[in-house]
Amino acid sequence: MAAAPVRNLHSASHSHVGMVRQINEDACLDMPDSGLWAVADGMGGHAAGDYVSSLIVDALRRIPGSPSLPAYSNALRHALVEVNAQVRDQAQLRGVAMMGSTVVVLAMRGTQGMCLWAGDSRLYRLRGGQLTAITRDHSYVQELVDSGLLNEAEARLHPRSNIVTRAVGVANQLELDSAFLHILPDDTYLLCSDGLNKTAEDHEIRDVLCHSDAYTVVRSLIHLGLTRGAPDNITAVVIKAS
Repeated sequence: MAAAPVRNLHSASHSHVGMVRQINEDACLDMPDSGLWAVADGMGGHAAGDYVSSLIVDALRRIPGSPSLPAYSNALRHALVEVNAQVRDQAQLRGVAMMGSTVVVLAMRGTQGMCLWAGDSRLYRLRGGQLTAITRDHSYVQELVDSGLLNEAEARLHPRSNIVTRAVGVANQLELDSAFLHILPDDTYLLCSDGLNKTAEDHEIRDVLCHSDAYTVVRSLIHLGLTRGAPDNITAVVIKAS
């Protein structure tokens, strides 16, 4: 039996500087009419992280729409590779060691989806009450978790939890991971910067995502992070399929 078609996509997004940082280095893209969403997290401690995250979002926004998900995904990937080269050149011109940003991108066409990512900004899916992390962090602590040296709770509190192993701008060749998705009616998707998932537990995120209104969900997620002190910028993009 063929899967039920996805007829509508409702989305909402919000980004907050948090309670400690002076500059919001996060940027996001919320384009339901184009079937495109993204979160970019400029790397704290490096020069012009906000410049890089904005550059990523602007480049993705300019990509012409295509009914073909493979063609559109290839265009997204190519745009990120070009931004990587541009950031590397800009860092050299500015005389700084590195400028960078994580990125997670979700594109949808009907019942098909594609996720691209580098770094520790995440994509989650809520389906049937179960929350699943689609992405896997490119980070120092994730490597420790994978090797069995840390558990998830210890990873959240590790002093080097902010160190990513992949990001736009950090290497001459950009390495992007990808995941194909089958989109079902009643799915909910969350793209977020690590400022959210490092302050909220997965079960808390799941409970908030269960609410039906995307705008309410986004605001509630940001509020949840702020109540925990929000030491980093917090960005959330929520998409509900129906």
